[in-house]
Amino acid sequence: MNHEDIILKGLSADFLFSKAQDENVSFREEELIELKPYGMSLNNETTRPFLILKDASGRFILPVGINQLEAGVTLTQSSPSASMGTPHVFSEKLLQSLDITIDKCIFVEIAGHHQFVRIYMTGHPRYQSMKLKAEDAMSLCLHLKVPLFATASFIHRSKVMTAEVSMSAKNILNQPEFLNLKKQCH
Repeated sequence: MNHEDIILKGLSADFLFSKAQDENVSFREEELIELKPYGMSLNNETTRPFLILKDASGRFILPVGINQLEAGVTLTQSSPSASMGTPHVFSEKLLQSLDITIDKCIFVEIAGHHQFVRIYMTGHPRYQSMKLKAEDAMSLCLHLKVPLFATASFIHRSKVMTAEVSMSAKNILNQPEFLNLKKQCH
C-alpha cells in the first residue's frame, strides 16, 4: 500500500473518490429528477433539521437530513438581506483557481439514517467524482448553484428513512427514562 492509498483509506469514512471508469451507475440519466431548494424544517420530531428539495412541478419532495451547522450556513446564505459572507467563499475561490468545476450533485445511496451524494466535477487532474454524506455537501452545492438530482426511487426511500428517524426520535422523547440513562449510570 503506497502513501496515497493510506491517505485515501483514512478518508474513506467520509470521502470516496472514483474515476469515471470505476463508476457504478445504478440509474439512467433520463431517470434523474432535478430538485431545487424549497425550504427547511427546523421544528420537527427529530433533533436534526431537514433541507426540503422539490422538483419544478412540486410532485417530488426530497427531505435531506443535515446537521445544525449546515442548516445555519444554508439559512444564512439564502437570506437576501444577509450582508455576512459565507464560509464557502474560500472553497469557491480555491476551486476556481484550480479550474475545477462542480457540474452536478446526484443523491445515490442511503446507509442507515444517512444519505450520500456523488459530486461530479470537471477539471480535476485525477478524479471525475467524489461520494460523501449529503449533509456535508448541501450548503456548498447551494452556494455554488450546483444542480441537484435524484431518482424517484431514491426520493421514496428517503421519505421512508425520514419517517424512521422521526419515529425513533419520538419514541425516545416519549420515554424519559432513556434520556436519564446518563444520570443513572453515574
